[in-house]
Order: sequence, then C-alpha cells, then structure tokens
Amino acid sequence: MSNAKKITIHTLREHKLAGQKFSMVAAYDATCAALIEQAGVEVILVGDSLGMVLQGNDSTLPVSVADIAYHTRCVSRGASRALIIGDLPFGSYHNREQTLANAVTLMQAGAHMVKLEGGHWLLDSIKAMCERGIPVCAHLGLTPQSVNTLGGFKVQGRDTDSAQVILSEARQVEAAGASLLVLECIPRALAATISATLSIPVIGIGAGADTDAQVLVLHDMLGMSRSSPRFVRNFLAENNDVQGALAAFNSAVIDGSFPASEHGFD
Repeated sequence: MSNAKKITIHTLREHKLAGQKFSMVAAYDATCAALIEQAGVEVILVGDSLGMVLQGNDSTLPVSVADIAYHTRCVSRGASRALIIGDLPFGSYHNREQTLANAVTLMQAGAHMVKLEGGHWLLDSIKAMCERGIPVCAHLGLTPQSVNTLGGFKVQGRDTDSAQVILSEARQVEAAGASLLVLECIPRALAATISATLSIPVIGIGAGADTDAQVLVLHDMLGMSRSSPRFVRNFLAENNDVQGALAAFNSAVIDGSFPASEHGFD
C-alpha cells in the first residue's frame, strides 16, 4: 500500500462527482490504522470518541487536544495512504485564535484535516483555517460534544424547523470553506437532501444510505463497545478476523448494502 497513490480531498471530491461511495473508520493506533488502510478504507478519523471507547468516559467531553495529538501521531505512523482527520475536542475551538492554535497542533501531529462540531458560530474559524492551509471537516446533526445541551444522544432534525436549520448550516459551512461534512443521527431524507445540495462530500453515521460516504467507530463495528447504537452493524460477527470485517465494511459501503433501512431514522 505504501506505493499506492495517497488519498486527498481532491480524491474524495472525484468520488462524489463519479457517484462512487467511500468509507471512513474512527481509529486511534498504528496497528489498526495499517489494517484499515489495507482493507481499502480511504479515510481515518482520530475521533474524540476515544474518550468513550479507550478512556472509559461516558462522553467525549474529557478528551484533550494532547490526547488527539498523541493518537494522531500513532495513526500517522501506521497509515501511509489514507487521509487522516484529527478531531478538535470539546473546549478547544471557542474562538478563532484558540481554534487556529489547536488545529496547527493536530496538523503537526500528522492530520491532513481537522474536524469540529457546530454550524453558524464556527464560520469565521472555518474561513480562518482554510485561509491558512488547514482543511476542515464540519459536523452537524447530533454533535456529541453538545450532549448536555441536546439533552442526550438523540436524533436531530426530525421537525421542519430544526431540519431547515441543519440544511442552512450545511450550506453555510460549505460556503465558509469546509471540504467535508459529517452528518450524525438525522433522518435519512434530510441527509439525502443535504448530500444532493452540497458539492462537497457528505459522510453519514446514522443518517441513511444516501450520503456520499459512511463512518463507523472501529470498536463499534467490531462489536467491542459497551453499547451498540442502532446505526452500527457488527462486521466481525460476519467474518473470520478483523481484516475481513474491515474489508466487508468497506465493500458494503461502496456497494450500498450498508447502511440498511434498520440502521437509519425517519
């Protein structure tokens, strides 16, 4: 895989233009990063989900920039081809200056892009990062860092007003310069509309099958997590080993068989 062409933002945009789906896995170490890449997965997210699946917390809130930077360095040593996205954790992007400083830390640790949760209030920071050569992945819908404000891990955008807000903010983050957008736990019809509306690739998790890509946390898709959200499928249960599970996930995303109807929301 080391001699294969590196995955870039341009690669993912070409996929969208061609109607070719791609997959992303959230992972945190060199060994798993290498296996993920070998399975054909093109994007690895060093997510703040590590706070729950690695650290044992009940939310992502305790995760620090130092935690993400450490695991980004680990992943970058295991993956030579995949596009690596580093999550900006809770409390690390409250203003433009703080956002830029922490984004630089993650980029220097080996990320090719940073991800952050939120809509209109982030537009200035998104523009500032893009102007300074830091690609951005936005995240709308269920934003786990706002779990206390949202009142728990709940599907977002089910009523007309909140759906319109998510659609409007999706357009705004794209206009501000975001190169990718993650939609989490929103109705499949809303996700399909946003994916068709935007020119940038849209990655879904619990958002139906009509997005341009799908993401799962490695521990979830291997049946290793303490709980299993509705949008998760245990690919290890269907295969003999981790490598087979990762390859099956990648293939199922590309051929459209995952997610199925039972993995989404109306």
